[in-house]
Amino acid sequence: MSFPCDRYLFPFDGAYFRAVEVQAPTPLVFRWLCQLRVAPYSYDWIDNFGHQSPRQLIPGMENLKVGQSVMTIFQLVEFEANRQVTILLATDRARAVFGEIAGSYVILPQTEDRCRLVVKLLVRNPKKGVWSLMQWLLPWGDLFMMRKQVFTLKHLAERQARDMVRKGHPGLLHK
Repeated sequence: MSFPCDRYLFPFDGAYFRAVEVQAPTPLVFRWLCQLRVAPYSYDWIDNFGHQSPRQLIPGMENLKVGQSVMTIFQLVEFEANRQVTILLATDRARAVFGEIAGSYVILPQTEDRCRLVVKLLVRNPKKGVWSLMQWLLPWGDLFMMRKQVFTLKHLAERQARDMVRKGHPGLLHK
């Protein structure tokens, strides 16, 4: 399966995939992906300066525009509502440490109320200084951080879907 990030980084040194089943409708999961504009939803004490990523949807975050900042060090390069968000590492400082990174968060609907969130990251290692260290560390760091991120987004979307059904507003889930 091709991913949108494939258009933004070639050749690359590594491709990393993460996926999780989410018991929530695609539009709701997409809204949570849009929240990455304001926070990383991983280990906040490591990558969010100790501030907790929001636990409620922030109105307006779903109004995406190419060029917007995502998780502080990435830039939104492409999106399709309720389908995918694609980002590139945007700052020279981050590229000096991590190399070049392109990533796509793709939502694959399974049923009306369940989907699969798949993340693909492409990495081109930095060619100077930390290259050999990052070549070894990045896959493990990505596994640790990205796993936490996708499970946090899963948990928040599923919690909100349950709350909306419990409150008698299931139709709001599919907007």
